[in-house]
Amino acid sequence: MRILHLSTRLILGGSQENTVLSCEGQARLGHEVHLGFGPIYGPEGSLLARAEAFNARCAAGGERVRPVGGAATVRPEGQPVTPIAIHVLRHLVRPVRPWADHVCFHRELKPLMRLGFDVVHTHSSKAGILGRMAAWGRARAVVHTIHGPPFMPAEGGALRRLGTRLVNLGYERSERLAARRCHRILSVADAMTGLFLSRGIGRPGQYLTVHSGMEVQTYLEPAAGQSREEVRGGLGLEPSHFVIGTVARLAQHKGHDDLLDALGDRIRAEPTWRLLWVGDGWWRERLMARVRSMGLEGRVLTTGLVPQDRVPGLVRAMDLLVHPSYREGLPRTVPQALLCAVPVVAYDVDGTREACIEGVTGRLVRPGDVAALREAVVRMFADPGARRAMGERGRRMCRDLFSAERMVARLEEVYAQALA
Repeated sequence: MRILHLSTRLILGGSQENTVLSCEGQARLGHEVHLGFGPIYGPEGSLLARAEAFNARCAAGGERVRPVGGAATVRPEGQPVTPIAIHVLRHLVRPVRPWADHVCFHRELKPLMRLGFDVVHTHSSKAGILGRMAAWGRARAVVHTIHGPPFMPAEGGALRRLGTRLVNLGYERSERLAARRCHRILSVADAMTGLFLSRGIGRPGQYLTVHSGMEVQTYLEPAAGQSREEVRGGLGLEPSHFVIGTVARLAQHKGHDDLLDALGDRIRAEPTWRLLWVGDGWWRERLMARVRSMGLEGRVLTTGLVPQDRVPGLVRAMDLLVHPSYREGLPRTVPQALLCAVPVVAYDVDGTREACIEGVTGRLVRPGDVAALREAVVRMFADPGARRAMGERGRRMCRDLFSAERMVARLEEVYAQALA
């Protein structure tokens, strides 16, 4: 098959990692895979280097066609893998910009569709809306994945809230129209299906849940130099330290302020407590200014942007992952922590509860309830046995459910259904 994946931005994020892993897995099965995305900018980092490294291995003969996740190859096993064809769409931008959107649709997406794809698979709202419109009637099958809700919470003053509601209404109407221009809609969590159907987007028969895949082995087994003890030592952490970690962009809606509000006093009072923030983003300077103003210097450790292969070790160094995010599809950092046998405390939003199961693999807290967030962390600190049990249960649950190989095999089934 000739497959095109479209994503708005190839930044370092969950939906983008899902997309790149899908491309790599499908290329290994012998498909001709294309990847289109808009300009990459900002401190969040990029996955383009990973796609380029995969292509370099293909060019050097280091990638060979092979079965993936039980899915059969479409070319003879052992043949060289065809590199992923990369298309940078200069006018595919995240904000709503009518002129740029018009140019992207007519001058970039429609000409791209002339390559004659069997499947066009779109990811994220902007690429999903424009991509499905451009692909309908030009590709044999059109598939879209919902990685998270595009609808923003109405916050701030009256004018700002009104503006947010209008943007949400625009997205809702656009998503309804785009849903009529695709064969299958995939959700990374059942919660996304419920949310979109509740807004009248698509038909129940269009939806399937395909959990977001990840390279589980890197979390299950430490690479050289990435054991818990080695990583903690490199960060200056003592064995006695209780490390509360996050893996998220330092950005709006990720809940870093809530963590400071909930735990600031306790971190000052408990000499062994440390916060570990993995990631970077537009809010870094403001958040670190808050840390200094609260007298938490030396107690809040930040890694900044790190290569993907360092993330498993950093997660393994934590005693508890806390994910107080206000908007998610199904946050990949939650199953990633559980794969490392690290239990989770998280806000109960969207699909988070499908990995962080209350009392089983972690604790769920009502969004914005910083007192309950503090209490959940304190209870986890006080009961190491419960933490270990939750982490082990999560590890067993996630090792198969969230593997990239399983996701790629499921996509083969979805594409076959859509093409039929």
